[in-house]
Amino acid sequence: MPAQCPSVENIDLERFDAAFAIHFRGVLAGMKYAVPVMIKQRSGNIINTSSVNGSRAGLGGIDYSVAKAAVEHLTRCAAVELGEKGIRVNTISPGPIATGIFGKAHGLEHNAADQSIEAADAGLTAVLPRWQPLPYVGVTDDVAQAALFLASDASRLISGHNLIVDGGISIGWPVAVVREDLAAFRKAFREHGK
Repeated sequence: MPAQCPSVENIDLERFDAAFAIHFRGVLAGMKYAVPVMIKQRSGNIINTSSVNGSRAGLGGIDYSVAKAAVEHLTRCAAVELGEKGIRVNTISPGPIATGIFGKAHGLEHNAADQSIEAADAGLTAVLPRWQPLPYVGVTDDVAQAALFLASDASRLISGHNLIVDGGISIGWPVAVVREDLAAFRKAFREHGK
C-alpha cells in the first residue's frame, strides 16, 4: 500500500504496468506453469492471493487495487475452465494484516520493515475502530488458516470463490462509527432545518 496514492490524472503508467506485472501477471504465470501438471494428474488446487483492495476502492493505490481485482476475476475464469479437469481455483483476499508491507510502503529498508511488525500493529490499532467491525488486528496466521481450509478436502466443493479475511472491512462500517455519524447528521440537519 503506497504512502501516497496517485490519482487517475497523475498516475505513472510505467509504475502501473510494473504493479500489474507483479500482482496480476505473476499470478497468471504461476497458474500457467502449474496447470499442465494438474491436468495430467486430473486434480489440483490453486489458491491465488488478492486483497480487500481488489473489491473495495479507497484503501490502496489504483495500480495495486486494479491488479488485485483482476486476480479475483482471473480466479473465476480459471475455475470455470479448469473445473472439468478436477482443478479447483480460489482466491484469498486479506485485509490489513500486521506485516512489513506497511513499513516498506513508508520507505523502510526491507529487512527493517519486516522487523517493524509492532509499528504496523500500532498503526492498524489506531485506525481499525473506524474501518473494521471486528476489533482484532489481523496477523499472518489468520491468512494461513484460511489457506489451510481452501487447501483441505473440507473445501472440496468450493471453487471460484474469493475468501475475504478482513475483519469485516469489506462489509461496512462498524456500527459505533455509523451511530456517531448519524448523530452528527441529525444534529447538523436540526441546526440547519430551523
